[in-house]
Amino acid sequence: MSEVSSPQTAGAGAPRGRIDKRHAILGAAFTVFAREGYGQACVRVIAAEAGVAKPTVYNHLGDKENLFRHAMEAAGARALTASLAVVAELRAEGATADDAAALSATLEDVGYRLLLCSCDERSWALRRLLYAEVGKFPELLDSVWGHGTHRVQEALADRFARLTLAGRLHTADPAQAAEQFFALLTGPMEARSRLGTRPVSDAEAREVARAAVRTFLRAFGPGPDETA
Repeated sequence: MSEVSSPQTAGAGAPRGRIDKRHAILGAAFTVFAREGYGQACVRVIAAEAGVAKPTVYNHLGDKENLFRHAMEAAGARALTASLAVVAELRAEGATADDAAALSATLEDVGYRLLLCSCDERSWALRRLLYAEVGKFPELLDSVWGHGTHRVQEALADRFARLTLAGRLHTADPAQAAEQFFALLTGPMEARSRLGTRPVSDAEAREVARAAVRTFLRAFGPGPDETA
């Protein structure tokens, strides 16, 4: 005999199922937009990619423009979460001011993993879509990419401030240091990969991280008076 769900059980399961379906639609939408571009993408293909009926897409997210906005925001949020998790591991506790080699190695590891987050295929696709559609969706450049970059730099600034208090860095402006550290990582990678259209080897990515840290520590590493 089949089990009959009570109204409470059915009601409790419905929101979870709706959320899962929405996530599937947003993931499929981003995949299709990245593959075909906003202009060529159609809701029918997105629905097929998500494994739902076309009306279901409209019921969840409305028209194509709204779908694009939400898909981009979801992709941006996912990339942001990954980057913030990497920055959170940069700690000042338990280290001494003369731990120069350890600090350099830690920064290289954080820088390398930030590059993995910001330079994977989905992140490149996100940036290319933003650049391509900035005329039609100018607000997304700030709300998706600008907001995400700002949040990562804020988290880095917090860690750099703690490292400065611990005597491991020397900077009067941790926010500026964070901005420059991030630029030293992402600028060369954008140029080398041509916005993600040219493969960059793991060894090359690690070298970009090493070079970024060397330059960063020349500017913000503790001076002789701090390490004496």
